[in-house]
Amino acid sequence: MADTEQFKDHFVLLCEAGFIAVNQADEDAASKLFKASELLNPENTLPKVGRGYMHLMKLELKDSCRLFEEVLAKEPDNEMAKTFLGLSYSLTTTEVEKGEGLLKQAAKKSDDPQVKKLADTTLDFVEKFVKKAPTPLESPPEEKKKEKNE
Repeated sequence: MADTEQFKDHFVLLCEAGFIAVNQADEDAASKLFKASELLNPENTLPKVGRGYMHLMKLELKDSCRLFEEVLAKEPDNEMAKTFLGLSYSLTTTEVEKGEGLLKQAAKKSDDPQVKKLADTTLDFVEKFVKKAPTPLESPPEEKKKEKNE
């Protein structure tokens, strides 16, 4: 542990570099950067949020939801994790309403303008593309329910 003490000040830099690596689709570098930052500060949840974000970007929604839920169990007021969890849920067909609820909370209550913007943008996306009206070739939702019951 004494070896890592001299690098404690680099925690935020490593986390930020991990998020940049995710955005550049460099999963290997992102994983290593988040693991290194966890070694420096194991109690901080930011590396776990980063790993959840990495899974979200890969559309590995079960993994992203699990990581964001773990963060929220430890820090219930973590706005970033809550917004990313809402985004992950809203892309999961069985959890869309749950995701919308979290995103609406974030849009109203967050002090961070970037979190609010992400929540609002995701809510618009869900409304336009996830909850969209059926195309002429698709059955309306009521007819689909009737077909399943028959």
